[in-house]
Amino acid sequence: MACGSSAAGPVGGPGAATATMASVHGGGLQAMAGPAAPPHPVPTGPLFSILLVLHVLCALVGFGAMVLTAVQAVRAGAGPSAPGAGTVRRYFRPGPNIAGRFLYGVPVFGFALLAASRHAFDAADGFVVLGLCLWVGAVALAEAVVWPGERRIQAVVTESWDDPGTAPGLHATCRRVVAAVAVEVLAFLAATVIMIGKP
Repeated sequence: MACGSSAAGPVGGPGAATATMASVHGGGLQAMAGPAAPPHPVPTGPLFSILLVLHVLCALVGFGAMVLTAVQAVRAGAGPSAPGAGTVRRYFRPGPNIAGRFLYGVPVFGFALLAASRHAFDAADGFVVLGLCLWVGAVALAEAVVWPGERRIQAVVTESWDDPGTAPGLHATCRRVVAAVAVEVLAFLAATVIMIGKP
C-alpha cells in the first residue's frame, strides 16, 4: 500500500504546479494590461437630444441642398429647350444658396453636443476627429467648386442661357459641380457611418 501511494506521486504533482504557474502568469499579464476600457456611456436628457436633432438636421439640409444643386446643374446643362427649364431658372435665380450654408451648423452643434455629453465624449475621440476632417473637406469643396460654379450657372441661366456660345463653358461648370457634389455625398455617407459606429 505504501509503495502504491509513493508511485502515484504527491498530490498536486508537476501538472498541477504547471497549471498554477500559468494561472499566476496569466493573472500577472492581465493586471499589467489593466482592465478593459468601458464603452462610452450614452448621454441622455432633453438638451442633448435637441442638440443632436439640430446637428443631424444641419447635415441633412446642407448636404441635401448640394445634391439638389447637382441635379439642377445636370438639367441646366441640357439647355433652355429641355423639359423643366422653368424650374431650372427659378432654382438658379441670383443669390446665395442659403440651405447649403446649413453645413456650417454641423460643427457648431457638434461641439455643443460634446459639451452637453458631460465628458461621455471628447474632442480627441477618433470618431470626432475623423468626422471633423470629412466636414472640412466637404466645406472646402463647396467653397472652392460648388458655390462658385453655382454662381456661374446663375449668371448664364439668368443672362445668356439662350446663347449657344455659352454652352461649352456651362457644360464644363456643370460637370465640375456634379463631380464635387458626388465627392461630398461620399463624405457625408462616411461621416454617418463613423458617427454611428464611433470607432
